[in-house]
Amino acid sequence: MPDSPLTHSILTPALTLVIWSLVTWAAMVATRLPAMSAAKIAPQKARHTSDLTVLPSPARDIADNYNHLMEQPTIFYALVFYTYLAGGQDRTSIVLAWAYAAIRVVHSLVQWTVNVVAVRFWLFVLSTLVLIALAMKDAVALFH
Repeated sequence: MPDSPLTHSILTPALTLVIWSLVTWAAMVATRLPAMSAAKIAPQKARHTSDLTVLPSPARDIADNYNHLMEQPTIFYALVFYTYLAGGQDRTSIVLAWAYAAIRVVHSLVQWTVNVVAVRFWLFVLSTLVLIALAMKDAVALFH
């Protein structure tokens, strides 16, 4: 694998997903606040997610996606840091990490735009299989 900032460390895909999560947060704020204003929802009235169901789908979709980026990717971050600290990063691990980050970005873009649940589901399944592969690779390395 060529020595490049994008390919020499398994930490780079994790950084990429962190940055993507922050971009998603900015998009959520940029859509949710105007939508709340238009719906005349005071911030205190939005204490619970269920209070925001009156917002238009685009504002809710991006917010839902931001929440999704705070859920399963925590396993990804733990695996990436474990792999790195255990000395297990190699070409396969880096490719798996990039695959996971890329699939999550595509998942976000689908949810932000067309939001076809079946497509999102299969992207979620695919990203989970990538996590399983990375975890299994680490587990096998641990016992060899």
